[in-house]
Amino acid sequence: MGVPLKNLAAVGGSPLVARAVRACVRAELVDEVVVSTDHEEIAEVARAAGATVIDRPGDLSGATASSESAVLHALDQVSETPEVVILVQCTSAFIDPADLDSAISKVLDGSADVVFSGLETHEFLWSANGAGVNHDPSYRPRRQDREPNFRETGAFYVMRTEGLREHGHRFFGAVAVQQVPSRHAIEIDTPEDLEIVRALAPFVDEPEPIDVDAVITDFDGVHTDDRAYVDQDGREMVAVSRSDGMGISLLRRSGVKLMIMSTEHNPVVAARARKLGVPVLQGLTDKRTVLRDWLAIEGIDPARVAYVGNDVNDLGPMSDVGWPVTVPDAHPKVRAAARTVLTRPGGAGAVRELCDRVLAARPVDREDAVATAPAPRAELRLTPVAKPVQIGDALVGAGQPVYVIGEIGINHNGDLDIARKLIDVAAEAGCQAVKFQKRTPEICVPLEQRDQIRQTPWGEMTYMEYKIRTEFGLDEYTQIAKYCEERGLHWFASPWDVPSVEFLESMNVVTHKVASASVTDLELLRALAATGKPIILSTGMSTLEEIDRAVEIVGTSKLVLMHATSTYPLPPEEANLRAIVTLQERYGVPVGYSGHERGLQISLAAVTLGAVTVERHITLDRTMWGSDHAASLEPAGLEHLVRDIRIIETALGDGVKRVFPGEEAPKSRLRRVTV
Repeated sequence: MGVPLKNLAAVGGSPLVARAVRACVRAELVDEVVVSTDHEEIAEVARAAGATVIDRPGDLSGATASSESAVLHALDQVSETPEVVILVQCTSAFIDPADLDSAISKVLDGSADVVFSGLETHEFLWSANGAGVNHDPSYRPRRQDREPNFRETGAFYVMRTEGLREHGHRFFGAVAVQQVPSRHAIEIDTPEDLEIVRALAPFVDEPEPIDVDAVITDFDGVHTDDRAYVDQDGREMVAVSRSDGMGISLLRRSGVKLMIMSTEHNPVVAARARKLGVPVLQGLTDKRTVLRDWLAIEGIDPARVAYVGNDVNDLGPMSDVGWPVTVPDAHPKVRAAARTVLTRPGGAGAVRELCDRVLAARPVDREDAVATAPAPRAELRLTPVAKPVQIGDALVGAGQPVYVIGEIGINHNGDLDIARKLIDVAAEAGCQAVKFQKRTPEICVPLEQRDQIRQTPWGEMTYMEYKIRTEFGLDEYTQIAKYCEERGLHWFASPWDVPSVEFLESMNVVTHKVASASVTDLELLRALAATGKPIILSTGMSTLEEIDRAVEIVGTSKLVLMHATSTYPLPPEEANLRAIVTLQERYGVPVGYSGHERGLQISLAAVTLGAVTVERHITLDRTMWGSDHAASLEPAGLEHLVRDIRIIETALGDGVKRVFPGEEAPKSRLRRVTV
């Protein structure tokens, strides 16, 4: 039994034909997507997804017509004959654009004339009469002793156009396989196949920004974990995530309309909606009708609406919107109907996750962020939240714990034992990382300084001899890497030249740091960008134009900027902490603070202004010999800094004004209400 009009069947909230078109559109090597059909609704959906539609003649639309005949007809209709043509079948719900590009490359580079999507298999096949098809039943070699076979998945066939015209069918010349994973290999022929891919879609589909104008949510199971606590008087309490409040606040500021809909009439729902500042409709028996009426009144296109539900009474409204969304523990039928399944459960940040994905699709208003310099007393504004950057196993960005870096720099004085002690200091204080500096002295030391005589703890020597004496090499950094791993710390360094970048790459550091002095070293920046690693870039002694050029080279996808003032030690009047906001607005990336001041106040103030990482020089003793010790934190100071940062993180809250439990008693005693 087949599936009627299966190309229009929805999987993950989208018709199969739209999914296939979008996969092709996202492939970098596909220039044009053409859909051949004689069905008006399929044509409409295909156009909306980005395809050109060709009307297929009746004689090519019957059950006996081959797919090749439709492809050849389409080729005759296009204005320019392509070198390569792809036959994509909508009966495969999961097509990776990267697989399409890889298959096309095989044809373009001449290694194949035809490439088809295939699934590796070691299965033994049998005929209906009990004969072995691909094996001798009397000899059953182990799986590891057999060459694999490949089953056609039917998803796509990439062909050299000239060969297709010559032979009239899809297999000719040199044939190769584009191996696809098993989760992409299900071809929909029956209703059972369709149910399988619908169930798989939430796990297989990559998360994408949710581009909508309105968000409607159920309450129980979405804002809560679907449980209620009932006291002896029958009053209910529920658990919610405080992070949801900030997400809702950001969404409201972006102009997205919000609504909570609930079948129950419960004061808990009303109270939570009041705190969130979101309208609520309760006691609904028919959510679908109410939703349709509300959208009509608001003049909102249902295709640009997200509805988040978790149970079967949400299936109606979910079927009417462009983005049906659910939570991971939803009813199986709801999961199957959803276009996307959130990763966080209800009551544990599901609403915040949804808000973040909606915000990711919203345009960032930077009208006042293009000025070449900030106003002297810039007004602090809430700006869209930049996407966190992954550094090792840590996320660095808004909503994440402040990433505290102990800057060892050159305070080890060339002594590995001192370096180990400083690593211990950072670990015991609660830092996430330590940072060093890496130079090639023969490149970094200016010619006029090389022979200058310096008085050092090791006696009188030239400046070049001193720099070589204090520089760590492969042996020291190998031991440092091992020790940091044992202490649970990330480690990385500021490279000051291209060979140092190559050295640090050989050590597989988790990220690279650009020192303020290197912001204008474009050769170094290009070498760092080429590593593909996250980059932390300090902005001391730099103009916005210089930072613009640096950001243009390293990109913003894995960038964390650090506000810094390169005065050692830093006087408060030069801290200019409001520049943190300026950098956030101008570049749309996470921004931290690299401090060189004495004391803790300025670093702590930076956290209240949104700094997502704090870097401070650390030392065993500020009186030690060396240029950076005096502006460094001793062990007790670093411990207090990390402790106070964690307190501030808790105290900042989510920004939603509310009456807290501790206020209830004084409120009942002190509050006077008059009319």
